[in-house]
Amino acid sequence: MKAMHEQVTIRTADGDCPTHVFTPDGSAGGPWPAVIFFMDGLGIRPVLFAMGQRLADLGYLVLLPDMFYRGGAYDPPDVRAIFATGTFREKLGHLFATIDNARAASDTAAFLAHIDARTDVSGRKVGATGYCMGGAMALAAAGTYPDRIAAAASFHGGNLATDDALSPHRLAPAMRGRIHVAGADADASYPPEMAERLERALADAGVDHHCGIYPGALHGWTMADFPVYDEPAAERHWAELETLFATALK
Repeated sequence: MKAMHEQVTIRTADGDCPTHVFTPDGSAGGPWPAVIFFMDGLGIRPVLFAMGQRLADLGYLVLLPDMFYRGGAYDPPDVRAIFATGTFREKLGHLFATIDNARAASDTAAFLAHIDARTDVSGRKVGATGYCMGGAMALAAAGTYPDRIAAAASFHGGNLATDDALSPHRLAPAMRGRIHVAGADADASYPPEMAERLERALADAGVDHHCGIYPGALHGWTMADFPVYDEPAAERHWAELETLFATALK
């Protein structure tokens, strides 16, 4: 029986990226369609492993790369302490400085090459999903590799349509896959005017997309280790993600 969770190192243009790979529980070895899981801003930790396995159990091989690898090794953060003390930037700011959408898109070339080299992956179509900062990375991947990314999702992603040169909405004309964006309610990193700007960019580019807001759900609602975790909204997110990838990848 194949291990459901393995750890690999993927060589990128900038170094070695530790990556966790999940496959369906109880499966004899695939092959399965592949999905890249772009992490949120609190780094690699157990809650992401649980999410990666749950996604894999829907019938996918899931790559969870550590997008903070350029900053070196770090201990899993004490999420509750960070939220309680408000030390988010103090604890993780040095890691945030090592990554942006352009570097994430560059890394994605290496992730796709790893996927292509595996014997347990079926087809060339790949999905991407991202959370918080990973939402923008998933969209950037969709716009950078339109021939590979068949579907990309952003959940409580922020800064998706800004004046920044690396804003993912600027890549809308290149996107060919299905785009799904679910924003948090009253989220300073994704206010209504930004949501409108993103949807307008997608619509003007003719991208197959769905954009919406989860009423009452706060930034980070999918993360079970966050104090703002919202189980009904998180389950809705899983249902939407399942439908998106089943339609685009299977």
